[in-house]
Amino acid sequence: MADPGTLRHALRNWRVLIGGGLLLALVIAAIFAPLLAPYDPLDQDLAAQLAAPDWHFSSTTHALGTDSLGRDVLSRLIFGSRVALTVALVAGILTALVGTALGLAAGFFGGWVDAAISRAVDIWSSFPPVLLSIILVALIGTGLWSVVAAIVLIDWTRFCRVVRAETLKQRRLDYVDAAVVAGLTPRRILWREVVPNVLPLALVLLTLEMGIAVVVEAILSFVGLSISSDAPSWGGMIAEGREVVHQAPWVLIGAMLVLLATVLGFNVLGDGLKAELDPVLR
Repeated sequence: MADPGTLRHALRNWRVLIGGGLLLALVIAAIFAPLLAPYDPLDQDLAAQLAAPDWHFSSTTHALGTDSLGRDVLSRLIFGSRVALTVALVAGILTALVGTALGLAAGFFGGWVDAAISRAVDIWSSFPPVLLSIILVALIGTGLWSVVAAIVLIDWTRFCRVVRAETLKQRRLDYVDAAVVAGLTPRRILWREVVPNVLPLALVLLTLEMGIAVVVEAILSFVGLSISSDAPSWGGMIAEGREVVHQAPWVLIGAMLVLLATVLGFNVLGDGLKAELDPVLR
């Protein structure tokens, strides 16, 4: 199990610092969006359609330009971080809880429990994830929480597979045998001995899953199956920017860069945490 010393050492890892810094910027942008955004992201100024970026930073300029409806690109990027952060946190945590719980049950109890969960994972994993997410959102309706539900229903298998394998390995170690000899019940062995040793791996998977959730939401926004087309979202901005890329490339480039930076932040943070929390790599 990761001790406080290991966690303090992780904070000195350059990947943890870079990934954490990028995600901290995302959190700050999402929380303080009304204060940071120079304009209302929904305000339209048809007289300033596709205005080029202007770095003079006056009250009437647009630092990153405007889109085809005259909406400020920078303001929409900042408010779009709220959608990305919400999906990353809610979908990522729910996916981790469902997948980790099933993986622990399959790996620790074995027998018919393992067989049933493993068969469900195999069947569910046979469907293409992006196509399945589009079908699920189309069936249950569009909207942010529909996107979250679709991500959880699809990606729990990733956690379940990895956590099951790690639980099987932990169950064969000597400390579990010692706990059995000491007379601990299976439930106490699972929660007091196995779970703490599986949690570091689940934490690493969680950071990676958050990045995947942001990408899935962007894909669904791109095809019009996430939040309203008027509401600011990075996927929606990419879809709009693709149509005006020759006249106003800044709409597409800005949304793609912040999406790339966010996913990169989650991935780099996950790699750093894995290097620090995985006893084999450490």
